[in-house]
Amino acid sequence: METRIAAVSIIVEHPDAVEKLNNILHEYNSYIIGRLGVPYRQREISIICVVMDAPNEVISALSGKLGMLPNVMAKAVYSKPFPKE
Repeated sequence: METRIAAVSIIVEHPDAVEKLNNILHEYNSYIIGRLGVPYRQREISIICVVMDAPNEVISALSGKLGMLPNVMAKAVYSKPFPKE
């Protein structure tokens, strides 16, 4: 199955969403290569970037689940497909 590298950018507008967000990310931890979080205290938001190597459907599912959380926005940027090794 082909996989893609994707960067999922997440903006968290309220700290109440963080626990649910982390639980969802934990479900997909086998596909996650790395994660970077930046708290922007002046605006009281957090920006997170999650880098994944996964099938397209998995990336879309994660991004969709995150985007359905209240006070959370998520968008994915995809690379070209890679053959699975």
